Amino acid sequence: MELRATTIAALTGIDGRQYGYFSDDSNVEQTIIEASDGNSLELSLDLGTQQIVEKWVNAFKESTGAKNIGVIVEDPSSGEILAMDGGDRYDLNDPRNLSSLYSADEIAAMNDSETMDALSAMWNNFCVTDIYEPGSVVKPIVMAAALEQGKISTSDTFYCDGYQNFGVPGNMTTIKCANIYGHGMETLAEVIANSCNDAMMQIGAKMGVENFLKAQSTFNFGSRTGIDLPNEGYGIMHTVDTMHETELACSAFGQGFSCTMIQEINAMCSVINGGYYYQPHLVTKVKDASGATVKTISPLLQKQTISSSISADIRSYMQASVEQGTSMTSKVQGYSSGGKTGTAEKFPRGNGKYVVSFIGFAPVDDPQVLIYVVIDEPNVEDQASSIYPQYVAQAILSELLPYMNIQPDQSTDGTVPETELWEKFNGHVNTISDSQIDENGNLVDEEGNLIDWDGNRIDENGYLLNSDGSYQINANGEYIKSANLDGISDSYTGSAGETLPEAVSDTNVPGPPEDNTDPIEDNNMESEGLTNEEAGLD
Repeated sequence: MELRATTIAALTGIDGRQYGYFSDDSNVEQTIIEASDGNSLELSLDLGTQQIVEKWVNAFKESTGAKNIGVIVEDPSSGEILAMDGGDRYDLNDPRNLSSLYSADEIAAMNDSETMDALSAMWNNFCVTDIYEPGSVVKPIVMAAALEQGKISTSDTFYCDGYQNFGVPGNMTTIKCANIYGHGMETLAEVIANSCNDAMMQIGAKMGVENFLKAQSTFNFGSRTGIDLPNEGYGIMHTVDTMHETELACSAFGQGFSCTMIQEINAMCSVINGGYYYQPHLVTKVKDASGATVKTISPLLQKQTISSSISADIRSYMQASVEQGTSMTSKVQGYSSGGKTGTAEKFPRGNGKYVVSFIGFAPVDDPQVLIYVVIDEPNVEDQASSIYPQYVAQAILSELLPYMNIQPDQSTDGTVPETELWEKFNGHVNTISDSQIDENGNLVDEEGNLIDWDGNRIDENGYLLNSDGSYQINANGEYIKSANLDGISDSYTGSAGETLPEAVSDTNVPGPPEDNTDPIEDNNMESEGLTNEEAGLD
C-alpha cells in the first residue's frame, strides 16, 4: 500500500554528496556530506487481517465480480486502519507492470496516453480517493446528529406512508421510500432497521439546512480526514445556497452529495465509540536504521461529535438492523453486532446502476472492530440490493472476530457457532498452498499443472487426473469431472424474507452538486487534536 509523500521522504534517506571547489588561495577544497539511511515504518495494518479481507474479496470477484470493490477494517477506538483493500493490486517493487491486468498483446497495443490511464487506474485507491453517493449507511450518522442537536428525541416516532411531497400544488416533487406502501408508525430503532427514507426525510426537515450542513462538517464530510495516504478525495457537499428542501430531504438518506470511504467509516467510528472522532492513520512508529524508535504516532483525538449516551442509543438501533432489519444477512453467529446497509442509485437516475454497501461493528456494547464494504456496480441483473456487501462482510467477520480473540458474547458455552456463508463462495475461496494463477487465468500448482479449487489435478476440460496424469475413472469406466471448478450455478437468490426492501429507483432524486476542482492532489492536511492521555481517556 502506497503511503503519502511526506512519509515516503522518511523512508528514502539522503544520498551522500561530495563538493570540490577552489579556495581564495587557489587550493582545491573538498566537502563531503555523508549519506544517511532512511527510516522504517511500523504500520497498524495487521497481516492476518489483511489476508482475511483479501481472501473474501477475491472470492467475491471470482464468483460474482463488480466494477470495483473496497473494504476498510478500522479500530473504532483509535482510528488505526487494520486492513484496506481498495481496488486492483500491484507489486510496489514493480509499479509499472500491468501484466496482472492486461495481456502482453494488450499492453503492446497501448499508446502513451492509454498506458498512463491504465497505470493511474491500477494505482488508484478506491477507499481513499474515489467519491460516490453513500446511500443509507449515513442514516445512523444523521440521526445521531439530530439527537445531539435536540431536534429529535429517543421517544419520537415517525409515520411512513411511502413518500414525501415537496413544492406547491401543481408543481410537486415526490420522493419515494423503498417501501412504497409505507412502513407505518416507527420508532427510531425501526427507522434504522427498516432503512426508512420517509422518516429520514422528516428528520432532515426538523434539522433544517444550516443544522444539517453543520452536522456534515462536524463529521468531516466534505473535508479530508488527513489519513497518511496520498490523493485523498474530499467529496462534494451542498451549501446554504444550493441545498433546498428536496436536496435536504435526499441528503438525509445519503443521496445528492458525495463522500469517500474513509470519511464514512471514520465518521461511523465516532458514532459507535462514544462520540470520539480520531484521525485515521496507518503509521504507528518511525524507526531509524538501528531499529530505535524515532517517533511514535499515538491516536489523535480531534473532537467529540456526540454524547456517549447517544452513541449507545445508535448502537442499539444498528443492532436492531442486524437482528430484524435490512442487515440480517450480515449476522455472525455467537456475536452481538450492529450494522447499516446502503443502496445508492447512481446518477443519472434510472440507469439500473447502484453502489451497494454495508458498515458494521462488533460487539455491540464495546465495539472492537468496524468494517465497511462498498461494491460499485456488482455484476448481477438487479444491482439494487445491499445483500452482496453483507455477504462479504459476514464472511470476513466470521473469520476475523475469532482471529482477533474477540469473545462470542452471544454464545452460552463460550464457543463460536458456525456461521453459514453465502453459497456462491463455494469453489471460489482459494486456500491452497503453493498455487498460483497462470497467464491464461488458470489455477495451477507449483509444477504448472492445472488444478481445481480443491487442489485436484485436472485436464483442460475439468476432468480429474491422477498424479501421473492418467484419468480418474468411475465404476462405469467414465471420466470423472471436477465438482469444484466454477462454483455453484447462478440460480441462488436467497431465502424468502431474507432481506427487506431498501431501494427503489427514483428519477426525482437530484444528483450531487457539480465541482470542477481536482480532488487528486497530495494530502498535506495537518490536524490538531488531543492524544487519549491528554483527553483523560487512557
